[in-house]
Amino acid sequence: MSKEMKLLPELRFPEFENKEWKISPIENFCDVYRGSAFSKSDMKEDGTEQCIHYGELFTKYNDVITNVFSRTDKQDGFRSEVGDVLMPSSDVTPDGLARASAITEANVILGGDMNILRPFEGVNSIFLSYLLNRSKREIIKLVSGTTVKHIYPSQIITCELPVIANETEQQKIASCLSSLDELIAAHNDKLDALKDHKKGLLQNLFPQEGETVPKVRFPEFEDDGEWVETTLEQVADYQNGKAHEKDIDENGDYIVVNSKFISTEGETVKYSDTAFCPANLGDILMVLSDVPNGKAIAKCFYVDEENRYSVNQRICRITATDCDSRFLFYIMDRNAYFLSFDDGVKQTNLRKSDVLEFPFLIPTDPVEQTKIASCISAVDELIKGQNEKIEELNQHKRGLMQGLFPKIES
Repeated sequence: MSKEMKLLPELRFPEFENKEWKISPIENFCDVYRGSAFSKSDMKEDGTEQCIHYGELFTKYNDVITNVFSRTDKQDGFRSEVGDVLMPSSDVTPDGLARASAITEANVILGGDMNILRPFEGVNSIFLSYLLNRSKREIIKLVSGTTVKHIYPSQIITCELPVIANETEQQKIASCLSSLDELIAAHNDKLDALKDHKKGLLQNLFPQEGETVPKVRFPEFEDDGEWVETTLEQVADYQNGKAHEKDIDENGDYIVVNSKFISTEGETVKYSDTAFCPANLGDILMVLSDVPNGKAIAKCFYVDEENRYSVNQRICRITATDCDSRFLFYIMDRNAYFLSFDDGVKQTNLRKSDVLEFPFLIPTDPVEQTKIASCISAVDELIKGQNEKIEELNQHKRGLMQGLFPKIES
């Protein structure tokens, strides 16, 4: 039975201010099904049938699925209808299960580790997907399992959510949030284009393997001849970081640069009141240790501020002495030389000698080094600005999600 509660969202379109929201179990406005079993190996690039494997809900899809990327040769299986809402049924974390995507295409084969909510007539599926994503706390209460978490149709139908019967208001909420998602997607496309542009610059402004001059060179340096080989030891100083684990303080003045900080682009941050190994403006900080096939090994961080960072153990501090520091940063960051120490079996631990013996090519004119670094840095600034725009839009979306749906009181 529905709970007879009057609910009002903080934000409301004026024409709907007198309409009531009510708490209702999902079974009152949806049927819930389980997808059909097929494995990732069944997915074929040249398959004749569109399909969605449950893992794609984590990697490709958000609130609304407008493009289906995968295909299979399988002919049988549970197929989507326009307006279905997809939710994973298994994951290692409850949060992973509490996410929903409305699919706008019919006849797509849906994988077995997936729940399918099929709304009744009068329920807008895109509205429902946003509502489900706003109601994660209520969904997580229903999750079962220890190591692997599960949620089944029989559990989902009992989940009680705030709903509005007026389909016009549902549509307006869905359109409002969808238009914002389209804007976010456009900005993400622009971000991807900037990253591709940077990748192209790195490939063209530095000599590739077996070459001694870059494919693209600034006109004033075209007659300067070949780049010369050197080693890191000849152009920079090296120092290992120091342990900060016993001196972590969330109110500290210094950011402790560890592998998590570098690998997450500064999103995971720890602080200390003491700089046991202070980093100076222009220093390059590089990860020395990582698990097999890790994404952090040899990843570098460029210090762009004085008196702000302290270098943790298993991170080295490189100070350029005879070359442009930012130019050196772009050469060192995840360089293939360092990655070759990762055998894919045991943990990689780069030694001081490994780092100092790093061989690379460099133009003899420091002005060319600086110009190359400045060109790539300018794109990095654009990427940083684009990331900030996307984060602002995502914050705006989170605010709208909180405001357009009523809060369920515990």
